[in-house]
Amino acid sequence: MTIEDQKREVIDLALKIAAELKKKPTIEKFYDFFGCLGAVERSAKLLKANMSIQPLIKKAMKGCDESEIESYYDLYTKSLKYAAYDNFEQYLLYMEIDRPPEERFYQPRKKTLKPLVDALQRLEDGEIMELFVSQPPRTGKTTLLLFFLTWVAGRHPLSSNLYSAFSDTITKSFYNGLLEVMKDDITYHWAKCFDEEIVKLNAQYQTVDVQKKMRYPTITCRSIDGTLNGACDCTGIMVADDLCSGIEEALSKDRMASLWLKVSNDFLSRGKKGSKKLWCGTRWSINDPIGVRLSMLEAYGGIPYEVINLPALNENGESNFDYKYGVGFDTEFYEQTRMSFERNDDLASWSAQYMGQPIEREGSLFASKDMRYFNGVMPDGYKSIFIACDPAWGGGDYLAAPICVQIGDEVYVPDVVYTNEDKRTSLPMLADVIHKYGVSKVQIEANKMTQGFADELNEILKKKGIKCVVLTKAAPTNTSKEQRIFDKAPEIRESFVFLAADKRSKPYQMFMDNVFTFTITGKNKHDDAPDSLAMAAGMVFKHSMSAGTFKRFI
Repeated sequence: MTIEDQKREVIDLALKIAAELKKKPTIEKFYDFFGCLGAVERSAKLLKANMSIQPLIKKAMKGCDESEIESYYDLYTKSLKYAAYDNFEQYLLYMEIDRPPEERFYQPRKKTLKPLVDALQRLEDGEIMELFVSQPPRTGKTTLLLFFLTWVAGRHPLSSNLYSAFSDTITKSFYNGLLEVMKDDITYHWAKCFDEEIVKLNAQYQTVDVQKKMRYPTITCRSIDGTLNGACDCTGIMVADDLCSGIEEALSKDRMASLWLKVSNDFLSRGKKGSKKLWCGTRWSINDPIGVRLSMLEAYGGIPYEVINLPALNENGESNFDYKYGVGFDTEFYEQTRMSFERNDDLASWSAQYMGQPIEREGSLFASKDMRYFNGVMPDGYKSIFIACDPAWGGGDYLAAPICVQIGDEVYVPDVVYTNEDKRTSLPMLADVIHKYGVSKVQIEANKMTQGFADELNEILKKKGIKCVVLTKAAPTNTSKEQRIFDKAPEIRESFVFLAADKRSKPYQMFMDNVFTFTITGKNKHDDAPDSLAMAAGMVFKHSMSAGTFKRFI
């Protein structure tokens, strides 16, 4: 029997044992399975079999006798270790298997960071060649990148990988983190996972050589202003982490242009054919390095890439980073943070740093300081109560419907309906506020699908015995949506009165955020809230206070 025949025989035996374990798992059979895995080279078949029995080990461990816990823990560790070389998430779990759960990095953050972990796996596997990542400060992004680069270095010790940031302080901190993960054999298991040796470290140049000394080290950490030419010929992963130093640099077009020249000439030029790019950082501007690179990829095509944005608050206004063991940030923290930015009239920075949405301040129409607010108590003697409704038709759009109470020449907005749910949810919500506030008229922006929406709303109101006029009116065809909002902006700023920040519900706050972040000089992901206010202003003020047009700059 040849060596290849023997290998096939061991693989077949391992697969047979795996099948038996699914029917009747025992500790002895589990150990037999891992004995087979240790006798031959790893393969896709064995990796798949290992992943199929890992849940069986975890299940058995939860219900086993106390005398068996140690054995099942050992088996679970073996399963993680076998998969760790090929699977980034398994690597993360194996690296910290012996740490107390509350001290681990990945496990408490797994629910939120899993999409990013999977995207990093796709980057390493070559399914994508570039990955763009944004998430709020202190939520684990850079630490996850650190683990990722140690995984890549263990898998490909003779590759050359580059980490760059805006300052030497950041690259030095990242370098120290790499050493902590790769050299601390008590806390982490990097050496056990890869059976590799770090042969050379250079703290001055922030380099790591694995397996053997090379002209271009396995990992080089260098700031964008450092000497990149000649320091690295990257064959593996190029990481650009927060290349923009902050808001001061982002607000300067000249400095942004200068930064991109550095990125293009000094950073990207170090990449060899086949190298992969990982772009991370705060999205300060559409003209920041991430924005410029994305626009290039969109324009030219041909390079598979992916964008992962993990915002501070989800679509329900709840924290995405309320991690276990108190290591994250809850909804209240982010609400307070957002209110602080609003008080400083700097919601653009909130959107950039915490929501991953670059806002161009030049074209902002609605600054927080220029709007009017009330404490929830309205004067007596209203003229009318009406709703201007901008319906949603899929594609992530929101139904935006401010409840408007006209008192004299002022329009108070005590409540809003703002949701991206389908009409089975949004129509009853709309009917409820019509009844609650005694709304006498609803105007819905008309298009080819609006009449059915209006008819269904009328039917719901009729069943509930609610009297309200429901109208549809087409938007003017001779002006763009942006122009209509621009025209009505003075009335919205001067005559509309909104709830104070501490009086708003989550949908109301999301509505206001959509208003504050609207810009006429850049791209708007959603413009439903300002569009509904422009419609409401048109229902009250027939002639606009503004004169002239704006010019769009893309």
